[in-house]
Amino acid sequence: MNREELSMLGFEIVAYAGDARSSLMTLLKEVRSGNFDNVEKYLKEADENLNLAHNSQTKILAQEAGGEQLDIGFIFIHGQDHLMTTLLLRELVQDFVELYKKNK
Repeated sequence: MNREELSMLGFEIVAYAGDARSSLMTLLKEVRSGNFDNVEKYLKEADENLNLAHNSQTKILAQEAGGEQLDIGFIFIHGQDHLMTTLLLRELVQDFVELYKKNK
Protein backbone atom coordinates (compact mmCIF):
# COMPACT_ATOMS: atom_id res chain seq x y z
CA MET A 1 0.00 0.00 0.00
CA ASN A 2 1.48 3.34 -0.98
CA ARG A 3 1.42 6.61 0.95
CA GLU A 4 -1.56 7.99 -1.00
CA GLU A 5 -3.65 4.90 -0.24
CA LEU A 6 -2.69 5.16 3.42
CA SER A 7 -3.72 8.81 3.42
CA MET A 8 -7.09 7.89 1.95
CA LEU A 9 -7.60 5.29 4.68
CA GLY A 10 -6.62 7.95 7.21
CA PHE A 11 -9.30 10.28 5.81
CA GLU A 12 -11.79 7.39 5.94
CA ILE A 13 -10.99 6.78 9.60
CA VAL A 14 -11.34 10.50 10.38
CA ALA A 15 -14.71 10.63 8.63
CA TYR A 16 -16.15 7.57 10.38
CA ALA A 17 -14.78 8.59 13.77
CA GLY A 18 -16.12 12.11 13.22
CA ASP A 19 -19.59 10.79 12.46
CA ALA A 20 -19.44 8.63 15.59
CA ARG A 21 -18.29 11.62 17.64
CA SER A 22 -21.22 13.70 16.34
CA SER A 23 -23.69 11.00 17.35
CA LEU A 24 -22.15 10.74 20.81
CA MET A 25 -22.16 14.49 21.40
CA THR A 26 -25.79 14.72 20.27
CA LEU A 27 -26.64 11.89 22.67
CA LEU A 28 -24.86 13.63 25.52
CA LYS A 29 -26.75 16.85 24.82
CA GLU A 30 -30.06 14.99 24.83
CA VAL A 31 -29.48 13.10 28.08
CA ARG A 32 -28.24 16.29 29.72
CA SER A 33 -31.69 17.72 28.87
CA GLY A 34 -33.39 14.67 30.37
CA ASN A 35 -34.30 13.00 27.08
CA PHE A 36 -33.40 9.31 27.13
CA ASP A 37 -35.63 8.26 24.22
CA ASN A 38 -32.85 8.05 21.63
CA VAL A 39 -29.98 6.62 23.67
CA GLU A 40 -29.89 3.29 21.87
CA LYS A 41 -30.30 4.93 18.46
CA TYR A 42 -27.32 7.25 18.94
CA LEU A 43 -25.16 4.56 20.52
CA LYS A 44 -25.93 2.25 17.61
CA GLU A 45 -25.04 4.98 15.07
CA ALA A 46 -21.79 5.67 16.90
CA ASP A 47 -20.92 1.98 17.15
CA GLU A 48 -21.59 1.39 13.46
CA ASN A 49 -19.25 4.22 12.50
CA LEU A 50 -16.62 3.14 15.01
CA ASN A 51 -16.74 -0.37 13.55
CA LEU A 52 -16.22 1.03 10.05
CA ALA A 53 -13.28 3.10 11.27
CA HIS A 54 -11.85 0.10 13.07
CA ASN A 55 -12.18 -2.03 9.94
CA SER A 56 -10.18 0.55 7.99
CA GLN A 57 -7.54 0.53 10.70
CA THR A 58 -7.40 -3.26 10.71
CA LYS A 59 -6.53 -3.32 7.00
CA ILE A 60 -3.31 -1.49 7.78
CA LEU A 61 -2.53 -3.50 10.89
CA ALA A 62 -2.94 -6.76 8.99
CA GLN A 63 -0.64 -5.62 6.21
CA GLU A 64 2.05 -4.47 8.58
CA ALA A 65 1.73 -7.65 10.64
CA GLY A 66 2.20 -9.55 7.38
CA GLY A 67 5.58 -7.91 6.91
CA GLU A 68 4.70 -5.10 4.52
CA GLN A 69 6.66 -1.90 5.07
CA LEU A 70 4.23 1.01 5.22
CA ASP A 71 5.02 4.66 4.60
CA ILE A 72 2.66 6.11 7.18
CA GLY A 73 2.12 9.86 7.05
CA PHE A 74 0.53 12.44 9.27
CA ILE A 75 -2.97 12.00 7.83
CA PHE A 76 -3.09 8.37 8.87
CA ILE A 77 -1.77 9.26 12.34
CA HIS A 78 -4.42 11.98 12.55
CA GLY A 79 -7.04 9.34 11.75
CA GLN A 80 -5.70 7.11 14.50
CA ASP A 81 -5.91 10.01 16.94
CA HIS A 82 -9.55 10.67 16.00
CA LEU A 83 -10.44 7.01 16.35
CA MET A 84 -8.83 6.54 19.73
CA THR A 85 -10.28 9.72 21.24
CA THR A 86 -13.73 8.82 19.93
CA LEU A 87 -13.46 5.33 21.41
CA LEU A 88 -12.68 6.94 24.74
CA LEU A 89 -15.57 9.39 24.30
CA ARG A 90 -17.88 6.42 23.64
CA GLU A 91 -16.98 4.91 27.00
CA LEU A 92 -17.36 8.21 28.84
CA VAL A 93 -20.72 9.01 27.25
CA GLN A 94 -22.01 5.59 28.30
CA ASP A 95 -21.05 6.41 31.88
CA PHE A 96 -22.65 9.86 31.65
CA VAL A 97 -25.88 8.33 30.38
CA GLU A 98 -26.00 6.08 33.45
CA LEU A 99 -25.23 9.01 35.78
CA TYR A 100 -27.91 11.19 34.23
CA LYS A 101 -30.44 8.36 34.49
CA LYS A 102 -29.70 7.96 38.20
CA ASN A 103 -30.08 11.68 38.84
CA LYS A 104 -33.25 12.36 36.88
